[in-house]
Amino acid sequence: MNYWLVKTEPGTYSWDDLARDKKTTWDGVRNFQARNNLKAMKKGDIAFVYHSGEEKAIVGLAEISKEGFPDPKDNAWIAVEISHKKKLKNPVTLAQIKADKRLTNMALVRSSRLSVQPVKKEEFDCALELSEK
Repeated sequence: MNYWLVKTEPGTYSWDDLARDKKTTWDGVRNFQARNNLKAMKKGDIAFVYHSGEEKAIVGLAEISKEGFPDPKDNAWIAVEISHKKKLKNPVTLAQIKADKRLTNMALVRSSRLSVQPVKKEEFDCALELSEK
């Protein structure tokens, strides 16, 4: 299993929207590196859902429920389907992530603008631990 982080602007599509809808097509990604990450996602992989904008926090977990397929808005790009999994007990803010030495090399810290990014197992476990505090 692999771990990921997908970013969303909560005013556009929030964690609460995903919880209500149960699943959604994750489309509209227009960055080559992010597209490659979407292509690498496998059914059953887990993704953090990160609210960008003012909130800047990991708020929940989603599961990849359908692997890469042509983006319905533009077939030259890739989309995946994600399903609601679990809301985190407490959001994990970008400030908390940057303050934790174990997460210094996390893509969220190094490539903060990338909308779909891999997360190492150790980073995933650490962020989950932070959400329990």
